[in-house]
Amino acid sequence: MVERRGWLTIFSHVSLVLCIAVLALPIYVTFVASTTTMDEIVSPPLPLIPGGQLFENYREALNRGVTQLASVPVALMMWNSLVMALSIAVGKIAISILSAYAIVYFRFPFRMLCFWTIFVTLMLPVEVRILPTFEVAADLGLLNNYAGLSVPLIASATATFLFRQFFLTVPDELVEAARTDGAGPLRFFWDILLPLSRTNIAALFVILFIFGWNQYLWPLLITTEAEMTTIVIGINQMIAPGEDQTNWPVVMATTMLAMLPPILVVVCMQRLFVKGLVETEK
Repeated sequence: MVERRGWLTIFSHVSLVLCIAVLALPIYVTFVASTTTMDEIVSPPLPLIPGGQLFENYREALNRGVTQLASVPVALMMWNSLVMALSIAVGKIAISILSAYAIVYFRFPFRMLCFWTIFVTLMLPVEVRILPTFEVAADLGLLNNYAGLSVPLIASATATFLFRQFFLTVPDELVEAARTDGAGPLRFFWDILLPLSRTNIAALFVILFIFGWNQYLWPLLITTEAEMTTIVIGINQMIAPGEDQTNWPVVMATTMLAMLPPILVVVCMQRLFVKGLVETEK
């Protein structure tokens, strides 16, 4: 039984509030900077109260962008990132769940060798194999298009391993019952395994969407046209080199906009995301 003490409760709440304040302060400062004028943001001290340029700065970012990126609007960069993140998340889940299903429920030669071959690729991060991957993508004509942004990153040993481990926990009695009822492999997968994997899929989708949204190195290599720039690269390229003046309010507005899609995904799928991480629903 947990003893309830007043001072301990107060200490816990104060600690939580302080931690939240530390984590939220950079985001708040970024938001304030996105609502000010250029003169206000470069004149010390940094303002801590939102200014009056909120709609102007965000409208300029969404519609016009900055000159360093040939005035590519942020809306287009966010669309590129959204297509890339969704393609990577959905593609990884689809390929991984089918791979795990074949490894667990089908008996074929070298089945375990196939699994361990997939598993070993966990030891090879994207940065290690990025040059041969780029060479293959270039030979296939995948430069400067959405297929090039997403397809080379779709294979996932981690997701395959997680789905395999979950499928191994499904009772054999359930498989036998489905077989007795006349369910074939496709119906067993669609009507039984897929609903059981709902929370796992949701948790993986959130993680993989954020992974795809935050990609920097691969889009930097595979795209050379400004129209295919993703939002993460765009923020970096908005900062003017040398003595050129950076439009910091627009850069800060772009940064705030870049955070919105991942936050929306997490908020909308919070319940399934938490269940997928802490529970094994059968």
